[in-house]
Amino acid sequence: MNTILVPTDFSKTAQTALEVAASIAKKSRAEILLLHVVEEIEEGSFNVEGEAAASGRWEDRIFTAKMIQKSKQQLAKAATSLVEAGINVKQLLRVGTPYHGIQAIITEHEADLVVMGTNGHSPLEEVLVGSNTEKVIRRSSCPVLSINKKPSRLDFKSIVFAVSLRKDEVSIPPLVKELQKLYGSTIHLVRVNTPGMFMSDKVAKERMKEFAEKLKIENYDMNIYNDFTEETGIINFADSVDADMIAMSTHGRTGISHLLNGSIAEDVTNHAKRCVLTSVFNKKNGRSK
Repeated sequence: MNTILVPTDFSKTAQTALEVAASIAKKSRAEILLLHVVEEIEEGSFNVEGEAAASGRWEDRIFTAKMIQKSKQQLAKAATSLVEAGINVKQLLRVGTPYHGIQAIITEHEADLVVMGTNGHSPLEEVLVGSNTEKVIRRSSCPVLSINKKPSRLDFKSIVFAVSLRKDEVSIPPLVKELQKLYGSTIHLVRVNTPGMFMSDKVAKERMKEFAEKLKIENYDMNIYNDFTEETGIINFADSVDADMIAMSTHGRTGISHLLNGSIAEDVTNHAKRCVLTSVFNKKNGRSK
């Protein structure tokens, strides 16, 4: 892991995400890309140079210019603590929409991990509004670590990896293995049984063992957990083992497919009170990015 992208709006939640990212960066010797996106009042194209658009009302242009100046100062202040901790940091300022700004930086700098804060949403907000974090989770080309609240520990000794054991599920995000190596973690493989997706313990454990052996997962245990839904089962199991992190793959559904089927990964991210690492599963090559 060489580069960790940390988008920030300078909120308390974003600061918590930065603290988690700093801990990982120090352990892995990665560089942090500290990004803030100034949202323009008027609609316009994304400006990667961080300059105010030439069109529009002059009052709006002045306001945007002031926001850019203020953001530069806030970025510099946030970066200072990282530098003092011996972490390499690059400050990035963009103008446009946060989601597109984040996606552009992921591609431009080939980020290995995105660490973002999320406050979670009510069920209605999840359907009608969504969040920048959810959009990034759904489409990011690299793993996303979502932080809902400040972790009690930052050593990630216990990682829950949720598996469905479907035939097309043939990978585990490489970052999970890398984090396990960095922290000496135990991976708790878990398959959640629900009334509509039941699998006997015998069959589930046989498949889970095959899955672990094929992917050469080390220092792991196998678990079957019964609950009414997969997302509540994953969260409840993670609570039962006091996990430091939940890791899972997502198929990155969008549009009408997302509205009809939802996303278990997004639901877990919104409601779990611990770090959640998600990685988009690529159907074409059967691998998690």
